Amino acid sequence: MAMPLDYLVSALVTLLVVVDPAGLAPTFIAVTEGLSESYRRQVAARAALIAGSVLIGTALIGNWLLGTLGISLSAFRIAGGLLLFSIASEMVLGVRMRRESETAEKAIEERVRNIAAFPLAIPLLAGPGAITATMLLAGRADGNLVLLAVLIAVVVIVAAISLGAFLLAHRIGRLLGLTGNVVLSRLLGVLLAALAVQYVIDGIRAVFG
Repeated sequence: MAMPLDYLVSALVTLLVVVDPAGLAPTFIAVTEGLSESYRRQVAARAALIAGSVLIGTALIGNWLLGTLGISLSAFRIAGGLLLFSIASEMVLGVRMRRESETAEKAIEERVRNIAAFPLAIPLLAGPGAITATMLLAGRADGNLVLLAVLIAVVVIVAAISLGAFLLAHRIGRLLGLTGNVVLSRLLGVLLAALAVQYVIDGIRAVFG
């Protein structure tokens, strides 16, 4: 059983790396191009609220859903770790950033009515990687209400950080610059890859242990 502090640090680092609020700042700028400052704030708040709600729902019913589908936690840990590793490799190789930009451009071209829900909340903030990570972390809580409360608190913190990153998107973009964004994405990708491998190892140990 993980200790609350260890679990808190692990959950916070994992979700921050997967969601990457600072890395999404340029995408937010692209999606909200031409909107007034007040509407940008509304979009940022709604996106963070929707994404946070999706991830909290995942934390609460994720394990129940796995049980209903007959999927063991060990199998999900291995599959989730492989998925997170795929996302990490995309971050390191720069594929994720290009795809997010394409998603944003497509949303603008199609004139999506609610850009807070798509593409900002889903799939950029609460995408497959974040949902998978949340389910894995909920599995680690193993029904412990204290750890589950910690996970929900971490989701709220990450959502709040994402909101802050969106509100400060223009400043973050100018501060990091193109080179800074690229370097940050690569470093976070390597860290996420290590976390993903650990999830796979934990799953294999649970199966054969």
